[in-house]
Amino acid sequence: MNKNGEVSASVIKRLPRYYRFLGELMKQKVERISSRELASLMKLTASQIRQDLNCFGGFGQQGYGYNVSDLHEQIGKILGVDKKYNTILIGAGNLGRAIASHINFETRGCQLIGIFDANKNVAGKVVAQTTVRHIDELEFFCRTYKPEVAVLCIPKASTQAVAELLVSLGVKAFWNFSHYDLSIDYEGIVVENVHLGDSLLTLTYGVTHTLGNDDGANNK
Repeated sequence: MNKNGEVSASVIKRLPRYYRFLGELMKQKVERISSRELASLMKLTASQIRQDLNCFGGFGQQGYGYNVSDLHEQIGKILGVDKKYNTILIGAGNLGRAIASHINFETRGCQLIGIFDANKNVAGKVVAQTTVRHIDELEFFCRTYKPEVAVLCIPKASTQAVAELLVSLGVKAFWNFSHYDLSIDYEGIVVENVHLGDSLLTLTYGVTHTLGNDDGANNK
């Protein structure tokens, strides 16, 4: 938590990871865990875990640790997984279809209610049990069903204009997979830009420098 009392971005980024690890512990029938044990699993420090959770009031008991199911539930509420935000997906190409089909939106606080594409040959097809609508129907659909979240899987050139239209129609948050760093100058709009290529480059950096270090050692 920063000096203004706001939870830092780094803490927020770690919350889904806590939620995932605790979910796995529940599947293993683990009922309670200490901060030290959880830290060992997650490759963090016990102090870091306590500091992170204290941003939200703290949930453990001295000498007992954390009740796994209770902590999982509380972090889920902080993340909003108990909500059902109406969500639409724009762009039913390969990436859009994969996201619609393989992301369980409902366990992550969202309910996918519509999929749209500009290609008339794609409109009418069924993806993830949802019939794809032509983009021309977007405005009417949004005014009728009032989605709050939009997933963008569209070309870079279209992203800003589509996002601005959606904001005008009441969308409050964007999960953006385009190659455009979406920056919307509207108060209260949440944007999560996802760059899969950047993630791969981070991986190749690690591989390159690991191998580079090995090569350097071998050449001495």
